[in-house]
Amino acid sequence: MTAPSSTATPWRALAGPLRYRLGQTLRVDRAEMLRYLGYAGQDMDDGLAARIERVTRTVEDESQARGICQVFGVEKRPHAQTGAPSVHLTGTVVELTGGSVRRHLDCACAAAVLAVTLGAENERRLGTLARTDPLEAALYDAASSALVEAAADAIDAALGADAGALGLTRNGRFSPGYGDCPLTAQRPLVDALDATRAIGLTVTPTGLLVPQKSITAFIGLFDCGGAPRDAARTCARCALIKDCSFRKRGARCYRRADV
Repeated sequence: MTAPSSTATPWRALAGPLRYRLGQTLRVDRAEMLRYLGYAGQDMDDGLAARIERVTRTVEDESQARGICQVFGVEKRPHAQTGAPSVHLTGTVVELTGGSVRRHLDCACAAAVLAVTLGAENERRLGTLARTDPLEAALYDAASSALVEAAADAIDAALGADAGALGLTRNGRFSPGYGDCPLTAQRPLVDALDATRAIGLTVTPTGLLVPQKSITAFIGLFDCGGAPRDAARTCARCALIKDCSFRKRGARCYRRADV
């Protein structure tokens, strides 16, 4: 799975930072927002429904989503420090460990790494609401989670169009923390994208993204010699399994349609 060296290789036409405009066209998927709130068909009075819609529109109007994407060659090799099997992104220090990652990028000729965030103002607004109005904070948080997913979906779709024009196919998004891919992969991914400078994204010592309404992910790109496959989504090896609020209510954090 070593990245080809020929400049004629189709994926190389996508090399370098790809900046897709997100603007103010993003919209919150209402069903996705309700899923984050734990809604499962319960009765909802008109007052709450109106409040949810008002908060959702506020998030759409106020949030300044920003994103970046870059394509790298991939190769399998032992991890430089541990010797464990890993997937290396060429030209970076990113070494992705875990069987889930290797399966996700198996036969890929390259990987697209993306990062999106709703920015610091969204973070400040969430903090203020958490101190002053817990219900409003919960609604704002859920709408923001759905909107940052929409931002990632938008970049994913734009990348898919560019890749398709070159005869490439792709699989789904895969983020640190899924399966057995550790959260420690966050920092090298952010550094590889220069995302701190480009979109204001940083990483805590424990591997969490700041601002919190942010996503990093990688997507496998495949030419005619490789068949796309998605790593099976499972909670069994997730690093957050013990504290997951979705599992506590019998749900999953990922969308069923992505499986």
